[in-house]
Amino acid sequence: MTEEVAYVVVSPTRDEEKYLQKTIDSMAGQSIKPRLWVIVNDGSTDRTGVIAEKAASEHPWIRVVHRHDRGFRQAGSGVMDAFYAGLELVSNLEWEFLSKLDADLSFQPAYFEECFNQFRNHPRLGITGGTVCQEVGGRLEPESKVDPAFHVRGATKIYRRECWEQIDGLIRESGWDTVDELKANMLGWKTATLPDVGVVHHRFTGKAYGTWNDWVKGGRSNYIAGYHPLFMTLKCFKRLFNAPYVIGAVGLFWGYFVSLFQRVPRVPDEALIRYFQQEQLNRLLFRKSLWG
Repeated sequence: MTEEVAYVVVSPTRDEEKYLQKTIDSMAGQSIKPRLWVIVNDGSTDRTGVIAEKAASEHPWIRVVHRHDRGFRQAGSGVMDAFYAGLELVSNLEWEFLSKLDADLSFQPAYFEECFNQFRNHPRLGITGGTVCQEVGGRLEPESKVDPAFHVRGATKIYRRECWEQIDGLIRESGWDTVDELKANMLGWKTATLPDVGVVHHRFTGKAYGTWNDWVKGGRSNYIAGYHPLFMTLKCFKRLFNAPYVIGAVGLFWGYFVSLFQRVPRVPDEALIRYFQQEQLNRLLFRKSLWG
């Protein structure tokens, strides 16, 4: 018999009528069901809300929150506002794990069970999630082959409750899905993507914003999270040789350094920024660091 695990899931969702049902079917097929799955309809202008409400009528562990339409997608703060609107519904529940899950994914019935097994086997694992993949020629291929080992994609985050409470939740800004990992590692937790546990991403990351805007957003997020200018420059140079060639590197560079010159507010934690930049310098000097 599959061991019971108390977990909750929150899915900020906007205009996902094409893919939401795939995520619903995957959740309904899980070997371990969540205590509650909150689908936050973040002002969708398509049938996302209708699909979500139908699922809630069929499954007592699904709830739907509807938010007004702000008129556009808002990366970072918009996603986090929607996430926290859903989180309010689970505040009075007992849970061991919290998942922030995108609504354009599909995954195998044992997905959450396999993730929880890793938490059980590694007591200091604070944040994990599956490898985000694309279907290419009938095979699953990782969507990104350059993410550092400690990074867990924002689409699939699962937090151990003790870690979640120690990092004090998520910042409501771009870069939230890096800051959480940095703070967790600074506090002695481990964070890691599971290489043998895949999820299918039906929309390429950033497609909703456009290629250029997505890479600029990434550069801005890196600045907010506290990237060292030297490390960022070298990261952009390295990115020149990875697809999408040139535009990815230039977009990252532009997003970071425009934010620097505009003095965009960074994560309000000087100790965290110092920790992260020292880890980056250690990496450049071939010392032990977050990168290994």
